[in-house]
Amino acid sequence: QVQLVESGGGLVQAGGSLRLSCAASGNIFSIRAMGWYRQAVGKQRELVATISNGGSTNYADSVKGRFTISRDNAKNTMYLRMNSLRPEDTAVYYCNAETLLHNYWGQGTQVTVSS
Repeated sequence: QVQLVESGGGLVQAGGSLRLSCAASGNIFSIRAMGWYRQAVGKQRELVATISNGGSTNYADSVKGRFTISRDNAKNTMYLRMNSLRPEDTAVYYCNAETLLHNYWGQGTQVTVSS
């Protein structure tokens, strides 16, 4: 089992920045990759960014150049630095951890960007 706890969401004006954190605990050695997803009201959950154990990253086109995903393995924590935020970035952001057999999810953290 892997437990994930997100933090760092909030209300920010357009053009502002936020940093989300995801603390992992439990069987962390089983994690192969981690990522951030988001779900806006009335929309499906979508990929934001992923990072592998080797540090390879992948971003949705909509956030490239604005968001940066990173991991601190010593702290078992993943981050998402979000710059130049737009109202369309408003969503609940979820942390994800992928193991060989399961996908684990955090409880989500709300990000609201006002225009």
